Amino acid sequence: MPLLSDHFARALPEMALSWQAEPVQEPRLLVLNEVLAGELGLDPAWLRGPEGVRLLVGDHAGVRPVAQAYAGHQFGHYSPRLGDGRALLLGELVHADGGVRDLHLKGSGRTTFSRGGDGFAAVGPMLREYLVSEAMHALGIPTTRALGVVGTGRAVVRESLLPGAVLARVAASHLRVGSFQYARATDDVDLLRRLADHAIERHYPGVEGYRGLFEAVIEAQASLVARWMLVGFVHGVMNTDNMTISGETIDYGPCAFMEAFDPGTVYSSIDHGGRYAFGNQPPIAEWNLARLAEGMLPLFDADQDKAIELALESLGGFRSSYNGHWLKGMRAKLGIPDVPEAPALIDDLLALLHKNHVDYTSFYRHLSAAARGNTEPAREVVLDLAGIDAWLARWLPLGPDADVMDAVNPLYIPRNHLVEEALAAATAGDLAPFTELLSVVTHPYVEDPAHAHYASPAPQDFGEYQTFCGT
Repeated sequence: MPLLSDHFARALPEMALSWQAEPVQEPRLLVLNEVLAGELGLDPAWLRGPEGVRLLVGDHAGVRPVAQAYAGHQFGHYSPRLGDGRALLLGELVHADGGVRDLHLKGSGRTTFSRGGDGFAAVGPMLREYLVSEAMHALGIPTTRALGVVGTGRAVVRESLLPGAVLARVAASHLRVGSFQYARATDDVDLLRRLADHAIERHYPGVEGYRGLFEAVIEAQASLVARWMLVGFVHGVMNTDNMTISGETIDYGPCAFMEAFDPGTVYSSIDHGGRYAFGNQPPIAEWNLARLAEGMLPLFDADQDKAIELALESLGGFRSSYNGHWLKGMRAKLGIPDVPEAPALIDDLLALLHKNHVDYTSFYRHLSAAARGNTEPAREVVLDLAGIDAWLARWLPLGPDADVMDAVNPLYIPRNHLVEEALAAATAGDLAPFTELLSVVTHPYVEDPAHAHYASPAPQDFGEYQTFCGT
């Protein structure tokens, strides 16, 4: 049994409600992340045994689970009391890198924060989070990790009866923008200060003051969202309770990777107005950070007008930071140096990809072939031949480095049609397609001719794609 600390619960008892997971009569381990287990000092063999599996569903005498309280703006509408409605923090572990990690459950049953839901989760959505979060980790994008998924044997009612599951998730912490919104709403400045102190201790021990904390979160989120945009990731539900203080991606509900390049891409079934469309992610991140600033105002200065002035000054750094990260990343994707013509070259390429409905991921690998002297793969996927030829004539003289390009442009992402096939098979009891897809997307840059179909866009008959929250 690992030694789990309860530092969060002791530091912020006002935001930690003691709660027990719903009992699971016959838990069955579906998938275990043995590498991550080892990094956390956990014995994979023990986790696969009866005691370990019980831990992964929260049914173990050695844990004191808590449901965390937080608030949040959901699709722009403020909810003062959200919290872990179907999740529990089991405690904290020390990672091999010396940092602290939360061990957290998702789908473990209703808590006092549940808002009409059953608190459970189905196999498909929990395996989706496992798959996509591990793919993101392999892409080098800060993210929560998946330790394991356990089948509960419980039928979960959604559009139909589905097999239930619990996800064991690992995170640098589960502090969110919504955590600060909750503390601010209590009018307890001492609680707000202790929350900020906890965040500094946990994530940014080198910063000076609370404004330093705010600026560190701004920088972390600017870098994170730029990385999303560079690989075509659409989070789908960027509510303030889904934005971490650590700068990790969290909550893989209605998420997906964009195929044909289009800034207006929306996959979430509940995002009717396109608030969280692919191209809206940077301004939404800035909006969320403004909500964090509102939550932290009393910590910036006792005079509210002065506090607002300081917050706006700090928030003003988001756009330049984001643009810097994104532009640097795009230059790497194109293998070009920092030259004056780079921004225009990038903008013109994205306009060309959009106009011609070009697959965003595979195109850059075609482009690296062009950097090596073979322009045909890139030309074959763009209907506007005159347009792509003119663009290539501007790009090739810059001496693009194909090796640099191949190091940042993945061959394999969780393609939507392949994800759905794997989850459907897993829901029916066959984990083989899921296991194979997981193996491929966690080695995204290593080409294997046997995996060619994993690099191909969805077939035409796949149709319009929608994702769902799973609640």
